[in-house]
Amino acid sequence: MNKYKKTIGLIAGCWLMLSSCAEVTFWNEFLGDQPESSGVTTEEMFASRLNAERVLTQAYTNLISGLPTGSDNKLGVNILESITDLCYSLRDNISDGPTTLYYNGALSATNIPSHSAYKYGSETDWTTIRYAWMYLENVDKVPDMTAAEKNIRSAEAKVLIALSYFGMLQNVGGVTWLDHAVDVNETMAFPRITFAQTVDNIVALLDDVIDNSNLPWRQSDTDYGRMSKAGAMALKFKVLLFAASPTFNSDTPWHSEADEYTCYGNYSADRWRAAVDAGREFFDRLNAEGGYSLVQPASETHRARRLAYRQAYFQRTSTEVLISVHKGYSNESTHGSFYDQRYYSGPTLNYVDMFPWADGTDFLADPDDPSGFDWSNPPTQPFFDVDDEGELVPTRDPRLYENVACPGDMYYGGTAAPVHENHPNYHLGTGFLIMKYILQQSDDRNTPEQWSHTRLPEIMLGYAEALNEVNPEPTQEAYDMVNQVRARVGLSALPEGLSHDNFLKAVMRERALELGFEEVRWFDLVRRNMVDDFRKQLYGLTSIGLDDLNNPTQFSFEVFELGERYWSTTWDAKWYLAPIPQTEINKGYGMTQNPGW
Repeated sequence: MNKYKKTIGLIAGCWLMLSSCAEVTFWNEFLGDQPESSGVTTEEMFASRLNAERVLTQAYTNLISGLPTGSDNKLGVNILESITDLCYSLRDNISDGPTTLYYNGALSATNIPSHSAYKYGSETDWTTIRYAWMYLENVDKVPDMTAAEKNIRSAEAKVLIALSYFGMLQNVGGVTWLDHAVDVNETMAFPRITFAQTVDNIVALLDDVIDNSNLPWRQSDTDYGRMSKAGAMALKFKVLLFAASPTFNSDTPWHSEADEYTCYGNYSADRWRAAVDAGREFFDRLNAEGGYSLVQPASETHRARRLAYRQAYFQRTSTEVLISVHKGYSNESTHGSFYDQRYYSGPTLNYVDMFPWADGTDFLADPDDPSGFDWSNPPTQPFFDVDDEGELVPTRDPRLYENVACPGDMYYGGTAAPVHENHPNYHLGTGFLIMKYILQQSDDRNTPEQWSHTRLPEIMLGYAEALNEVNPEPTQEAYDMVNQVRARVGLSALPEGLSHDNFLKAVMRERALELGFEEVRWFDLVRRNMVDDFRKQLYGLTSIGLDDLNNPTQFSFEVFELGERYWSTTWDAKWYLAPIPQTEINKGYGMTQNPGW
């Protein structure tokens, strides 16, 4: 807790507005050049454009990133996919969130340590909201900014507030809503609002930006990372897609204790139509404005397709990234702790089996049944063939290799991935390692850091999903959205004539393949009520190099079961939303507990 928080005794972690000595503390801590005894006021903080920009920068700085950083202990510097079917943690120590809180079911309203996935009231989302409202309520005082500049920066602040509240909606449902900068002398009565009201309030903020601001459709490369109108419209679609999904939009409550704070309580097809309308508005505007597109490969080769996909999520100024979160500049320093823990969790064979062959045909008819492929005597090399020169030739979807370090591929240090059991530096794990964001060599990471919070393919695939919900059968527009994403990596189009359910399965799988390790899968499982995927048995793959311990080209394989998770036998839908810390409820400002906790 920083000095500012200590000074004014915050509720919910960090809400309250600056006042008297708190203003001095803020100035000293964040503006950096005034002593605490200077008596600086809020008016002085907004006495110039430079100082006002520093306030807004603090709102940006406190956005939550999906990639662990040195200062973020979420899941013990693990990733959210480690509590889904895509990834599994084997770091069984006290600081590992997946093994100590989720796999064993130990998380509770009175046991929510910092290495949980989300701790309401203790995340930096409230800090973003606090500084954004402070900016909005004081920016008119700034003398050396034009009205147009104030309009644009105010719109950015509103998107930051909406983005932070959307993160809360995804994690806990309806929340305490602040629509102004709270004063230290204000009565601390902030009752929880309903799920529906939370959705409506977020959308209202975004509509105001979309309809009434001069926020650029796409920020210039100089201002890359600032919120844009394209990002606002994409975020509106994501909010409405999440809200319209079956868990929250149903006549059947997702939990016996579910209430108006955690779902709508009924089904309405209008919610799906609202999502479709928001998606169509986004793509109509995109067609008119341009500025964003799928990154295309420089040639029709596996390597070029893989690098195009990498550029799409990893590179700042990518034409696919609609919302970007920055926590620093250097990848190596900002995400150093993430790189350091790379050997302690790994993708599951369940995830690997989802990826098709390079031509787009399914690798397995059922990715959850590894017996569908003869791993003991592979009829076709599952990861690489060997050409006449002895070089490895990838056999699968290029995105597999960018998400997952497979046996035979190059990894972090530019050497063979230490995933085969007889590698000199082998680490016990799932048989695979995370490749996304970690990459193969230091030169690959020698670019400015970013977290690709929202990419164009997520909106394309989500729009296809929503279209599928409002039409009796998949439309050509829905097919086109999915097929464009597949074509970028050289895959064939989806087969025509899919039923509603089979098209939905194809879309959800495509989201897992395209958006792996981008914090999408957990929320997809939650919002679509995918109970079987929470409960299913997870697998790993043992591989042994047969011709060279350091750089083998031939392998033997054996499937094995990963450790049992509590969820497999004792599933409770309460896990869809995070528990509210009992300490927050005890403060009495109006927050209530989530179902089942």
